[in-house]
Amino acid sequence: MEYLLLIFSMLMIIKAADILVDAAVSIAEKLKVPKILIALTIVAFSTCAPELAVSFTSIATHNGAIAFANVVGSCIVNILLVIGLSAIINPIRVKDSTIKKELPLLLLITLAFSVTLLEGILSPKAAGIFSRANGFLFLSLFSLFVIYIIQLVRRRTKTEGEIVSKYSIGRAIVYFILSVIAIIISSDLLVNSAVKIAEDLNISQKLITMVVIVIGTSLPELVMTVVSSKKEEHEMAIGNIIGTNIFNICIVLGLPIALLGDIAIVGFNVVDIIVLALSAFLLFIFANNGRKVSRVEGIIMILVFVSYYVYLFLS
Repeated sequence: MEYLLLIFSMLMIIKAADILVDAAVSIAEKLKVPKILIALTIVAFSTCAPELAVSFTSIATHNGAIAFANVVGSCIVNILLVIGLSAIINPIRVKDSTIKKELPLLLLITLAFSVTLLEGILSPKAAGIFSRANGFLFLSLFSLFVIYIIQLVRRRTKTEGEIVSKYSIGRAIVYFILSVIAIIISSDLLVNSAVKIAEDLNISQKLITMVVIVIGTSLPELVMTVVSSKKEEHEMAIGNIIGTNIFNICIVLGLPIALLGDIAIVGFNVVDIIVLALSAFLLFIFANNGRKVSRVEGIIMILVFVSYYVYLFLS
């Protein structure tokens, strides 16, 4: 039964993500706003909903290992695996505005997060704690993202002529909401069934957390980005990951810690943090190289991802 649920939930996520992309594109076209705006906000927040649920639960129960594996792992997976795989399937074109504004913002927030984690691990004063003050720090950094979004809305341009969207605005909104609900429910089913299968096969808790939970909750981003790339909706593909990683660091981790209090940084070392920073840096460098993430660069990302996970399994 668990294997059937696993297959069913994966199929549901794939179909729901396909509808989500079309609905999001239709909403952007009907409202005459940049597609990157929809990808950075509504789509990104929707696809990171599973991570947010896991984060609140783990922090409320003082389970630092799952809380940090959830966010650090998701940020790494979203770039190295999701962008890497999508670029291999179809190279991702990146707009100048994304290279000059959105990617530097993602790099800034990721590096700030990496430095904060390093301080928590290495500094005797921090004592291995990610404090409530740090939570508020990343909520304040999120305000930079909000300011940028407001500027995007103000700069929206009127589209010349009548655009033929796949869905009407009313149907697009309904389909968008239903597909998000389907993704959240399917992701929950997927993770639960995968955890039970892993336990039956006597797979360790570390593997369950870093592979099943992290990759499981990142499946919406994976399917959404791959589908967007295949549909030549490159703004949706790259915007989804940029927005999701910013949400992951600032909201998925920052918000519950700001509300619920300090949490111990458990099970993470310098190698994990270096890979976290490296993933954002690679995306920034590759996007600047010819204004696209090529197949070769996608392969490099996958190789870094595989090498990191081999290290995790052996450590």
